[in-house]
Amino acid sequence: MGFHQVWQLLPLLGLATAATTIHLCGDSTMAKGGGGAGSNTEGWGEYLKYSFGSDYVVHNAAIGGRSARSFTREGRFTEVANVVKAGDWVVIEFGHNDGGSLSTDNGRTDCPGEGAETCQTTYNGVKETVLTYPAYYKNAAKLFLDKGAKVILNSPTPNNICETGTCVSDVSRFDYYAWHSAAELANPNVYHVPHKQYAVQAMKNLGVSTVNANYPNDHTHTGPYMANVMAGSFVLGLKCGTTALGQAVKNTTASLTSSFYGACIPQNSTVPI
Repeated sequence: MGFHQVWQLLPLLGLATAATTIHLCGDSTMAKGGGGAGSNTEGWGEYLKYSFGSDYVVHNAAIGGRSARSFTREGRFTEVANVVKAGDWVVIEFGHNDGGSLSTDNGRTDCPGEGAETCQTTYNGVKETVLTYPAYYKNAAKLFLDKGAKVILNSPTPNNICETGTCVSDVSRFDYYAWHSAAELANPNVYHVPHKQYAVQAMKNLGVSTVNANYPNDHTHTGPYMANVMAGSFVLGLKCGTTALGQAVKNTTASLTSSFYGACIPQNSTVPI
């Protein structure tokens, strides 16, 4: 029996190549069920699977109400790392719950800064050394890199930029921090997708009426249609970048850029995208 015949028999023997998993780590804007049961909201992570073939599966490990800090403290990055296999992808996206003040610590606020700064706090009666948002991002990325995975560090999705009746830009320090984290790691297996910029571009093109109609409860949590838009915005970011994951996307770049998603966004060439 020749090699070609043996290869054809592998699926029958249960030895077919396992699908690559895309693991998602984030908050309610990414998570299944979005803002919670009965809220008529959904997280964008639930729609990502439709842009990939059967050789990719999506593991949505995002949890509502989490920040990079609380996801770390609760051991959720470690839980994902325990099931990551070499060749998988991990997408990390936080920012909606990472702000605030440690003077009234809610367990989610990160220490201010972009580097190795630390803050001391007591949360739920336990003393805790709080790190910066970039430190949490980089620590998580290293955890997955050690498992042989590739990592994408996203900027967070925007809030509803059209709620005042005019669609405006949305910029926060976490957009820069996500990019900065990828730049600091300087690892060929770490990438950055400016998810917010792509989402803002799509929302402006959709217009006030469509956007507002698809934030059913508040300015953070998307209805199913807008969750799909957020997923598509991330996919466009992949297609406009250099990752092998972007090359695996079923959508063509032209099919996305010719729609309301808009054009590819120029990025700093020193950071892989």
